[in-house]
Amino acid sequence: MCLYIFFLMDQLTMLKLKPGIPNAAKIKNIIFDFGGVICDLDIERTKEKFREFGPPKETTVMSDEARDRRFQEIVDAYEMSLLVSQGFRNMIKDYYLVEPTNQAVDEAWNAMLAGIPTARIRLLEDIRQTYRIFLLSNSNEIHYNFYLREFLEPYGYRSFDELFERAWFSFKAGMRKPDPNLFEFVLHDKLLIPEETLFIDDLLIHIETARTFGINGYHLAEGKEITDLFE
Repeated sequence: MCLYIFFLMDQLTMLKLKPGIPNAAKIKNIIFDFGGVICDLDIERTKEKFREFGPPKETTVMSDEARDRRFQEIVDAYEMSLLVSQGFRNMIKDYYLVEPTNQAVDEAWNAMLAGIPTARIRLLEDIRQTYRIFLLSNSNEIHYNFYLREFLEPYGYRSFDELFERAWFSFKAGMRKPDPNLFEFVLHDKLLIPEETLFIDDLLIHIETARTFGINGYHLAEGKEITDLFE
């Protein structure tokens, strides 16, 4: 009886991809995006925090479209370490008539990170018994340090490499999705066979680039959960 119970308990943790997932039966490796897939995002929270900093300097007034485009350029540079953290903070601080503190900038920037539901962590812990799991994220140093402190340490993990076989972050790799060079680097770094690899991301443009390498891509649309992809 005891052996039978242990067998059932073991079977309950052996989760597999559902048949509807691309090439599900052949998948051995799963690469997860982080923001929007594992970690919930609420970008409006950061925008609201920025608005609380007050009016911009008169010389920096520009159209909403131009401002958003310029800010995205700054973020892209920061996520590839072309801009250090203090440089990123300074560029934000310099935009406002009354400069916010470094701490205020960090808090505003991290406000978009809405948390990781426990069910997703438990899913990752379960499926790594069956699959090799990896993380591929466009991210930056300020967010990365927040992830570790607020999201991973409470679960007993000191780094992402304790949860995943390998975690690639754009600010460490010097490349960001959807750069094809990043996907090529990832495949070679862990000798992954594209046909045996599934990439899950919330942005279709990233999925489309991965598919050009023969990687099986799954677009996790808004409202979808990674916990729904396994049985």
